[in-house]
Amino acid sequence: MSPLESATSRVVAAIEPLRFSPPVDVVYDPLVHARRAHLAWLRRYGVGPKHVVLVGMNPGPFGMVQTGVPFGEVAAVRDWLGIEEDVERPAREHGKRPIEGFACARSEVSGRRFWGFVRSRFGEPERFFARYWVHNYCPLAFVEASGRNLTPDKLPREETAPLFLACDRYLRDVVQATGASLVIGVGAFAEDRARRALADRALRFGRIPHPSPASPAANRGWDDAAAAAFAELGLTLGE
Repeated sequence: MSPLESATSRVVAAIEPLRFSPPVDVVYDPLVHARRAHLAWLRRYGVGPKHVVLVGMNPGPFGMVQTGVPFGEVAAVRDWLGIEEDVERPAREHGKRPIEGFACARSEVSGRRFWGFVRSRFGEPERFFARYWVHNYCPLAFVEASGRNLTPDKLPREETAPLFLACDRYLRDVVQATGASLVIGVGAFAEDRARRALADRALRFGRIPHPSPASPAANRGWDDAAAAAFAELGLTLGE
């Protein structure tokens, strides 16, 4: 088992006993129900050292929740990353947010923007993953009774304390496994959590804007904003 696979197994075991109160109605862990696809992602692209780890917040309902890959919009994962595996149905699902796996017809905007940007700069996945890795800080997705997505920063402190403890360990394991020297948060939350989790390590930190359609700035031209943020960090994309 590779170090990244071991990190996955550890965090799954750590978060399985955790319970969350309303407004959380259903919790999805794609590291479990989409395990085959996640392992395919680790084994195909997680080999060898990386220079940069990009850290997102948590799985989106039409992205990693369906495919097991961070920012995992179905078309991007299947057609560009070349990953398509059977996805299991969890014991409990939300009727408005079912697990359809690679049959999901909804497009995750954040994932489409993120992987579309990477593809436009690198052309082939192997060129990107020679230096970069992508990771979600929290592997869980939270759904309210209404079907609305609830991000982990909105959970009460008594519930985030044990969750973030496990997520911090997960991120430390991933950075250790990749040997990265630069950790970039995709959005402010991810950057903040990365700085906290890795405060005792000699690393560089940075941030690029989150590609969420909920962000007016992202909707005004996320590609240009992301490219500028990478340039400020001294990264020439595509090389």
